[in-house]
Amino acid sequence: MQLLVIQRILGLLLMIFSSTLLPPVFIGLYYGDGATAPFIEAFGLTIAFGLLLWLPVRNQKKELRLRDGFLVVVLFWTVLGIFGGLPIYLSGIYGISVTDAVFESMSGLTTTGATVISGIDTMPHALLFYRQELQWLGGMGIIVLAVAVLPMLGIGGMQLFRAETPGPVKDNKLTPRITETAKALWYIYLGLTISCGLAYWLAGMSLFDAVAHAFSTIAIGGFSTHDASIGYFDNTAIELIAVVFMLLSGANFAIHFAAITHRTLKPYKRDAEFRTYIWVLLIVSIITIGYLQFTKTFSSTTESIVEGLFQVVSIGTTTGFTTAEYYSWPGFLPVLLLYVSFIGGCSGSTGGGIKVIRILLLVKQGVRELKRLVHPNAQIVVKIGKKPLPEKVIEAVWGFFAAYFAISALMILLLMASGLDQDTSFSAVAACLNNLGPGLGDVSQNYASINDFAKWVLVLAMLLGRLEIFTLLVLFTPTFWRK
Repeated sequence: MQLLVIQRILGLLLMIFSSTLLPPVFIGLYYGDGATAPFIEAFGLTIAFGLLLWLPVRNQKKELRLRDGFLVVVLFWTVLGIFGGLPIYLSGIYGISVTDAVFESMSGLTTTGATVISGIDTMPHALLFYRQELQWLGGMGIIVLAVAVLPMLGIGGMQLFRAETPGPVKDNKLTPRITETAKALWYIYLGLTISCGLAYWLAGMSLFDAVAHAFSTIAIGGFSTHDASIGYFDNTAIELIAVVFMLLSGANFAIHFAAITHRTLKPYKRDAEFRTYIWVLLIVSIITIGYLQFTKTFSSTTESIVEGLFQVVSIGTTTGFTTAEYYSWPGFLPVLLLYVSFIGGCSGSTGGGIKVIRILLLVKQGVRELKRLVHPNAQIVVKIGKKPLPEKVIEAVWGFFAAYFAISALMILLLMASGLDQDTSFSAVAACLNNLGPGLGDVSQNYASINDFAKWVLVLAMLLGRLEIFTLLVLFTPTFWRK
């Protein structure tokens, strides 16, 4: 383990992150509603700490190994979550505690969208912008952003990229060079953000709200500049725009890249994961709209269609925007929507959850086992599209699935032991581990009322969900630390 090299990279990354604390200063000065001082103080502390880490080891310029990459990613997200909470804590808004500041910061960076703050409408613009900015940076992964910058600083990036994007397709690159891959991802990400912001603005949002909500929509984050979230605007056009961009952001960005490069929509049609993603959301939308209409939850069919479609896409892609109190919808609907969040977005997207590709593989593996009962000696291959998959990929998916639900069960028990009821515990863990945000019970509106121990458990859940479990768990295995 090259600890000095890791220290150097961590220092550099913190100094890079410190620059993201400056835009809220200009926003605060423009609107003149205060809250600029905390960002200046946080900037100074962050860049100073980065320099303290970097200066003693600035000449350590060895190439990273894969194990080093895992440690850099986990350490950086942990440290970033802490330093990201500095301006929130230093602002002293609503008497926020250290726990709440770190919770809010980690929620933003992991694009979870769970908040401990109420009274968002009256917050200073600098803090409102900062919460949205955290989600936008976390959406694609600030590590992937750094991959495009680090080669200029003499540091290779492939190890970081693999550690940041674990999963069945983690080694796929859009372009031959990892730096170009990171740039391609960010060009698409930036293009979607600009398009979404313009659409929101033309539909009636103010310029500030349009930019802020474009950040959290494309990041699949869910933070809003209003307590009522998207429902604040009471605008059908805005809701439908959000649906379109949430769907796009929940898809694999590699497909967007292929479609743009070849100027054709065929990559979407050919991709089995994307087709499954659309079908799942379509079927759940039909069930939700039908049940809302049957129970006469809304006064008109149009309202049932718009609200049902919006909430299914928002929860299903793990964005977490709300336009209605879905947690009070009749019957099984709230739990159904929470279950859909376990599936989440596609691999290579900004969405959370288990990911559609893993669910698809689990279903195909289940079908194969049923066929083996009838034909015990048959050699049956699991395919995605027309491509057969190696057994090690299927085994890895099963391992991920087992770890995911074992961790879920343990965290639910911990939250219940801390005094939370079953509904709150289950939904809070599901919402944070899936990087969704809103839950049921006591966390249906915000997480302010739960105890500090539960909040720290959920901070860990957010981090595990963002790094897709194994990136963090691998650090706790003896094999990782052996030479």
